[in-house]
Amino acid sequence: MKLGSLSKGRDGELVVVSRNLAQAVAVPEIAPTLQAAIDEWDGLATALTAVYERLCRGDEASAFALDPSHLAAPLSRAYQWLDASAYVNHVELVRKARGAEMPPSFWTDPLMYQGGSDRMLGPCEPIVARDEDFGVDFEAEVAVVTGDVPCGADPEAAGGAIRLLMLVNDVSLRNLIPDELAKGFGFVQGKPPTACSPVAITPDELGPAWDGGRLHRPLEVWLGNERFGAPDAGVDMTFDFPTLIAHAARTRPLGAGTILGSGTVSNRDRSRGSCCIAERRMLETLESGEPKTPFLRFGDRVRIEMRDEAGSSLFGALDQTVEPEGRP
Repeated sequence: MKLGSLSKGRDGELVVVSRNLAQAVAVPEIAPTLQAAIDEWDGLATALTAVYERLCRGDEASAFALDPSHLAAPLSRAYQWLDASAYVNHVELVRKARGAEMPPSFWTDPLMYQGGSDRMLGPCEPIVARDEDFGVDFEAEVAVVTGDVPCGADPEAAGGAIRLLMLVNDVSLRNLIPDELAKGFGFVQGKPPTACSPVAITPDELGPAWDGGRLHRPLEVWLGNERFGAPDAGVDMTFDFPTLIAHAARTRPLGAGTILGSGTVSNRDRSRGSCCIAERRMLETLESGEPKTPFLRFGDRVRIEMRDEAGSSLFGALDQTVEPEGRP
């Protein structure tokens, strides 16, 4: 099943979206918003699935053509947004580029931060920056949306709470982050709103590509007309999603509608490219002593998408341009 949210009010209007992403139907009689559906998932999933099956058969009379630019983030106001760094290879590169040793614990204890979730961007909303010199960067990731997770849940129980998957662009302002981290209290200004794919989908839509903890498909990133990278999200993921959810729930319960991101997808195979500019700059520094690839400038366009084996888009595409603050 594929679900999205039309841009309407603060929380959007829940729509069921066809498998080919061409059509949608609003379902106010079932749930007004995706959050409302997740709150009562056990009681509503069957009704939503019935609509989805009719829509995919072409039997839904109230279906309409779907325009991705009319979509908000599936959860435009999420109760919680947690982002991990599950691809430890990526973390190792960051530290190596600046000559820092990586603590052994990074391989056994996940890194995770809590970001702002009061404003999640839709798939076609611009990345707005006050200044190009902030070092604007994209970070292509896979994310899961959970139901309620009790405090102390083990990975098996945590995995059972995964309701939906989607893609995210965890935008970073690289030149602001070092000073924030140096304070020893995490970052805020270096993390503007995160953008989400057009739809969030149930795990069964992924077939064998989803093994219950990892999504084994390439994550394609385009910067303008250049294919920037397509690393496989299921390769080199040190911590799977059930492990990450259990880590987050170690000392507190997680509420239904929590979004948890994988962190920047990264493969050791350098021929697969990168999912963020910072990683490419790290590799350039290690190779030649200095980075060459600039961070994003106003007018740059970023596209993030994942396809199935037949080449069909699974989640739709995040398609964003970078714009200066204050543009009408």
